[in-house]
Amino acid sequence: MFAAYAARFSQKHPLDGLELGDRPEPADLPDGWTVIDVRAASLNHHDLWTLRGVGITERALPMILGCDAAGVDPEGNEVVIYSVIGATGHGVGPTERRSLLTERYQGTFAQRVAVPSWNVLPKPPSLSFEEAACLPTAWLTAYRMLFSQAGVGPGDSVLVQGAGGGVATAAIVLGAAAGLRIFVTSRDEAKRKRALDLGAEGAFPSGERLPHRMDAVLETVGAATWSHSITSLRPGGTVVISGATSGQAPPSAELNRIFFLELKVVGSTMGSKEELASLLSFCATTGIRPLIDQTLPLERAVEGFTRLAHGDVFGKIVFTVE
Repeated sequence: MFAAYAARFSQKHPLDGLELGDRPEPADLPDGWTVIDVRAASLNHHDLWTLRGVGITERALPMILGCDAAGVDPEGNEVVIYSVIGATGHGVGPTERRSLLTERYQGTFAQRVAVPSWNVLPKPPSLSFEEAACLPTAWLTAYRMLFSQAGVGPGDSVLVQGAGGGVATAAIVLGAAAGLRIFVTSRDEAKRKRALDLGAEGAFPSGERLPHRMDAVLETVGAATWSHSITSLRPGGTVVISGATSGQAPPSAELNRIFFLELKVVGSTMGSKEELASLLSFCATTGIRPLIDQTLPLERAVEGFTRLAHGDVFGKIVFTVE
């Protein structure tokens, strides 16, 4: 079957390890696993990290990339895949740690993918395959950050650092739909304008002073924005961090401010299957939809990876599969 896969690792030039071509069909499935015919799959920064060798060993190569997908199960049902394998022990051994697709098991950038049956959820009919494929990683991460970890409710102010990325874009749309006051930062004026169009109340250049202190900050950028995130919080506020694309070592940890103002720093990774089900329902009932930057056939995966690596995206890049 045709697939996009990691053939080798490179820290400096991750795309050098990306190859397109035939890979074996899923076979010799463990008990409780099934095969999904992929119709659409979305690209994440996690895929670039995989090409750098993060979260994966040489022994796992070649590894089909892709965490997210929507498709059709063997009974003809339209479904969405929950990307975390072994979250509650379904389909894996008793001592196996949870992992994301592409870390231990082959991913979704292929015509077919094997996953535990427990990891398969019904796709709402109102969502297209392309829209549904955007939800299991970036959108689920944003959903958990906002509604499970940040401790905010309607009317509260939330700063989203780095408008344009998949998680940040999702947080803007989800937060606005839930009645939160969403503020964003970006170095790019066009991305700030698009964030306002999506429902953000205010959009500011990165590092700029905000009109007031925030109840929570959603942080995925890391070192480049960390100090601004901490100084933007009200006393007792919360910063939720789910990534560090600019690095994990900020110039200052801001420890004095954190303890003196009793700020909360909360880590967040992905979300649960139940949260993904709630996210699917939220999108279906409110009519909000993932913002798709570009849709490409899987045969043009290199083009999509290149755009993501250069940061020239606003929303999600989706690959369609024939």
